Amino acid sequence: MKSVRFLTYLSFLLLFANIALAQSPAVAVAANMKDAFSEIVTVFQATGKPGIRVVYGSSGNFTAQIMNGAPFNLFISADEHFPLELYKNGKTVDEGKVYAIGKLAIITKNSSGILLDGDKASLVKAINKANKIAIAKPELAPYGKAAVEYLKAEGLWELAKGKLVYGDNIGLATTYVVTGAADLGFTALSLAKSAEVSRDTNYLPLSDQLYEPIKQRMVLMKGAPTEAVELYQFMQGSTAKAILRKYGYTTP
Repeated sequence: MKSVRFLTYLSFLLLFANIALAQSPAVAVAANMKDAFSEIVTVFQATGKPGIRVVYGSSGNFTAQIMNGAPFNLFISADEHFPLELYKNGKTVDEGKVYAIGKLAIITKNSSGILLDGDKASLVKAINKANKIAIAKPELAPYGKAAVEYLKAEGLWELAKGKLVYGDNIGLATTYVVTGAADLGFTALSLAKSAEVSRDTNYLPLSDQLYEPIKQRMVLMKGAPTEAVELYQFMQGSTAKAILRKYGYTTP
């Protein structure tokens, strides 16, 4: 009898949990957007909008999850490729919108003793001094792909590749440097500029002529609720764009 009551109670808990989840839109957000998007959501909700369920991770993983039925209503990607893949597979309302163009940066922990200057010679010294260099997995994370492109364009790939450690997303790769697990890392400029990261690290923006433009696109899933549509529209407005520019993005 007790087990029956417990199962009944558990069923009610699950039912109410599912109802609560259904009442707020679910948003999948690329990890490079964590600080900027958190600020955008705060402003959005201050206008009286309902709560938003936000999950941060890699664009590649989110795409695979959505293709397999994950119930996200809005996908804010770190590139164009993954959202357009969802569109081609009939998962989205339309092709979506480019909301920002991201920039790549290199960071090192303050205590590492590695100096970052703007010339190639200083980067060679930094790579030589580093034991481990963190990047996001290029097959999953656009900023990891950009880091590989940059290293190859600068002729530094052979020097660096044996020292690379990979994070599933750009947030994790950045954490490796912040915690000292890696001496050097490639990250999104938006994360490098965040208060949490910049407190313990130095960063150097990298030339955007040495990697493909990181055009970041967002898409609404079919059947997205009104609240998700309103957030999607808010992301295209002047308030959200001002926040994005503060974190180092270029906006369309």
